[in-house]
Amino acid sequence: MKNTTSPVQVGDFAIGSSNFVVMAGPCSIESLDQFSETANIVKEYGATILRGGMFKLRTNPETFQGMGREAFDIAREVKKRTSMPFISEITDPRQVSDMAELVDVFQVGSRNMHNYALLKELGHVKKPVLLKRGFSGLISEWLLSAEYIVKHGNPNVILCERGIRTFETATRNTFDVNAIAFVKQNSNFPIIADPSHGTGATALVTPVALAAAAAGADGLIIEVHPRPSEALSDGFQALTPEMFKELMIKLERVLNALDRKIEKPQ
Repeated sequence: MKNTTSPVQVGDFAIGSSNFVVMAGPCSIESLDQFSETANIVKEYGATILRGGMFKLRTNPETFQGMGREAFDIAREVKKRTSMPFISEITDPRQVSDMAELVDVFQVGSRNMHNYALLKELGHVKKPVLLKRGFSGLISEWLLSAEYIVKHGNPNVILCERGIRTFETATRNTFDVNAIAFVKQNSNFPIIADPSHGTGATALVTPVALAAAAAGADGLIIEVHPRPSEALSDGFQALTPEMFKELMIKLERVLNALDRKIEKPQ
């Protein structure tokens, strides 16, 4: 079936075109040194978009919730140093105006897929929105959530498969590779894959990432940390710099076999 994806422009890159885009960075911004070090690493190995959480929705209220607005200046400085577009999660409609001048892509996390107030508010901005699938969301519900953003004026929606909750407990979530192929055949939205949350296990990130690329995903979003054992959130699923480098090498081989290329940093 012919690909009818409508590309979404992020900086100099069009997500949903023939080229493959990799977003990478830490789950959470922890300090200027940590974020700057990670940004330099992921850019060196081929990532084109920098990720970093400032506001974090966590199941356990006692865990690290992100630096919040204290991370704004850090993110702004690292963006300046690397010239990379920046994606970060938004958790509340009241954050839109504060974050709009800083982020290049708003990320809507799994828990907010049904937060229609937030989706409507993001419909009033023209910046791209990465909409993650809810961990119990049907594909049809996910696509309808995307339409909330489009209906309110913003067509720049990118879907993200990040695993769903099933009866299986061997992994953090069950990564639904079927969803990638289905979306590519039945939707105009670009779709990227999050094998970090999709598996919750460092050793599984690379094989699942390669499977997502083979299934037709338009890109990946990967958690990378210089020292995962010291990470304040989700260190158990973050790749080390060496692992990320290896992933990028293998990814290029898979994509070349499919007559596709990785978008390179400017």
